[in-house]
Amino acid sequence: MRLRFSLVLLLSLGWLSNCTYDNAEDHAPDPDPEPTPTCDVSSVTYTATISPILANCRGCHNASAPAANVNLVDYTQVKRHADSGRLMGAITHATGYKPMPLNGAKLGDCEIARIQKWIDAGAPNN
Repeated sequence: MRLRFSLVLLLSLGWLSNCTYDNAEDHAPDPDPEPTPTCDVSSVTYTATISPILANCRGCHNASAPAANVNLVDYTQVKRHADSGRLMGAITHATGYKPMPLNGAKLGDCEIARIQKWIDAGAPNN
């Protein structure tokens, strides 16, 4: 009987210790939440948007020694890889493509969305 009582007492204390006092203030929304960052894809151009995104790629994918024979130095070369699907395949880490940047994190969603928007628009030289 004492064992059963001790067991019930222990279980009850454990159950009660999990109770907390909740109040509405603990669950109220933050009055000044951080704004959700937006990705503006309304005015994507090669010169102002795409070329700067690809600037870091040019360390390996340059004209003098293009890694994997991929040169991303100028518009003509970038468009060639955009038109073939290799650019999007690599930067989205799609199956069948070598993920780029090599041994690095994938580009941000916004950067990828901007490149995709540019390609969808026909990859213009603007």
